[in-house]
Amino acid sequence: MTLSLSPEFKTQFYHLLESRKSIRKFKPHPIPRETIERILAAGMHAPSGKNRQNWRFFVLTGPKRDEYVLLSQKSWLGIKDVLERRLKPSLYQFTERFFYSLGDAPVVILCYSMNDAEERYHTSIGSVYMAVENMNLAALAAGLGSCTMGAPLEIRQEVDRFIGVDQWPEYKDDKLELLCALVLGVPDHDPPKAVRQTEGRVYWLEK
Repeated sequence: MTLSLSPEFKTQFYHLLESRKSIRKFKPHPIPRETIERILAAGMHAPSGKNRQNWRFFVLTGPKRDEYVLLSQKSWLGIKDVLERRLKPSLYQFTERFFYSLGDAPVVILCYSMNDAEERYHTSIGSVYMAVENMNLAALAAGLGSCTMGAPLEIRQEVDRFIGVDQWPEYKDDKLELLCALVLGVPDHDPPKAVRQTEGRVYWLEK
């Protein structure tokens, strides 16, 4: 079946894609559960290798989210030296504040892959990241901001223990793997979007 999409919708769709950017400062407004569920549902409409739908999402709100922020602060220690070399001092300081508060984002989603010997490893984790990008776009469509974070990998085992997956049989069999976190909330700043780098990114092979 081919979708019949209006020119206006197509324009809005590409505007949505081009408007996505990482938000690191949020208003401390709670997000309705039904909004979070709709964003998660958007994620689970992503394609996945062998249709395994191997993503596993752990949603932290309220006191559990507050506990996680204290844990997340430790991840800064693993990446601060790299960022100090890459960022201007003012942006470095802003990023440090973000790590220590998660920008006051009221929702944290920890994203895992359930790996399996019947599917290639990179296909499994790629499936989860496709779901995460769906959620980034769904958050934007809902009037929210989001930021995908790889920093939890700096403290992977502590995060696993924090949410209790270290007791799952699949975890003990090395099948369940943390990939990233996604923070959500109402944006409280409008940062510039980084210029997209196109040079040397695409190669056309026509002959």
